Amino acid sequence: MGSSILPITNKLPSHSSLEQLTPSSMPASAFTSTMLLRGGEDDPTSSLLFSSSFEDDTAISQTPILPRALSYSPPTTAAANTISPNCFYQQRRRRTASVNSLCPLSRGDDRRQSFGRDVGHAAAETFLLTRLSLKLLRYLGVGYRWITRFLALGCYSLLLFPGFLQVGYYYFFSSQVRRSIVYGDQPRNRLDLYLPKNSDGPKPVIAFVTGGAWIIGYKAWGCLLGQQLSERDIIVACIDYRNFPQGTMSDMVMDASQGISFVCKNIAEYGGDPDRIYLMGQSAGAHIAACTILEQAIKEGGEGESTSWSVSQIKAYLGLSGGYNLFNLVDYFHNRGLYRSIFLSIMEGEQSLRQFSPEVVVQDPNIRNAVSLLPPIILFHVRILLKLFKELG
Repeated sequence: MGSSILPITNKLPSHSSLEQLTPSSMPASAFTSTMLLRGGEDDPTSSLLFSSSFEDDTAISQTPILPRALSYSPPTTAAANTISPNCFYQQRRRRTASVNSLCPLSRGDDRRQSFGRDVGHAAAETFLLTRLSLKLLRYLGVGYRWITRFLALGCYSLLLFPGFLQVGYYYFFSSQVRRSIVYGDQPRNRLDLYLPKNSDGPKPVIAFVTGGAWIIGYKAWGCLLGQQLSERDIIVACIDYRNFPQGTMSDMVMDASQGISFVCKNIAEYGGDPDRIYLMGQSAGAHIAACTILEQAIKEGGEGESTSWSVSQIKAYLGLSGGYNLFNLVDYFHNRGLYRSIFLSIMEGEQSLRQFSPEVVVQDPNIRNAVSLLPPIILFHVRILLKLFKELG
């Protein structure tokens, strides 16, 4: 409500008495409900008194702008006479400090609640993405059987991860490893050399073709073999080659042949013995190496076809878990994820299966002369390896 203007009939006190009139000497109710306005210095009697009739108004609840501890409560008359201004400000600072000490606690609670909300949101998003990914794989024709196998492979890889770190550190930081030596002008025509620490005399050499289902083969997969054999004074050359779809089977055989040729011509510069070179392959690499040496023997048995290396330079061929008859492997790989269409694309069509099946090719009576040029061949398979491991303890 508006304030009413009341005339003052009594004579106002003098200036000296007004100067002594302070808020501390007035009652709290009088100080808050009345206001005395003075006129100019020339007319001390021209004053108005503003009075608010709070008794007639309806009580309205209001929220204070400042906390209660910061609000100022006028002291009583008796206390005002004894409290000094310095003491008053000290008490106010104490109240302010007590309120501020509660603020970090509230902020800490807010942070914990915010962190909990963020974690819950991240978990919900992860679950949603996982569910949608599984649904997408199902629509693409990938069943739960392959998903469970993929998860099992992931767990298996996680268990082997410490070993991978150790081998990877050796591969990238060992002074005994010569990485990515160029042997040809095609993509991925590189090889890695694992050299023994001592260099007393020429060392035997193994030209190793790594596996990888003709799709994920890489020269670094032979790091562990190179490390173990180089510690036994054997030089290992891990030959890389183009994989599908960058290349097909003919390209892989060509790359392997060029890598073997490089080893035969240049291994003496690295301390190797050119008269003791062995060819070795594992899995798909065993198949590629077998096709390479057989093709080389057929070239040498032909009429005047030039070659960059000779089968006679290879002391022996060691095949580790390889496949040598593709007619028996089409359905086998199809049932295990390497589908027939992809497999035939790698092998350049069904009509080329015989050409890239060494077990079938050597039975051709027309190439008996070429077969006689082949070095000793030793094939290792799972049962033989298990027996060998048991004998070694």
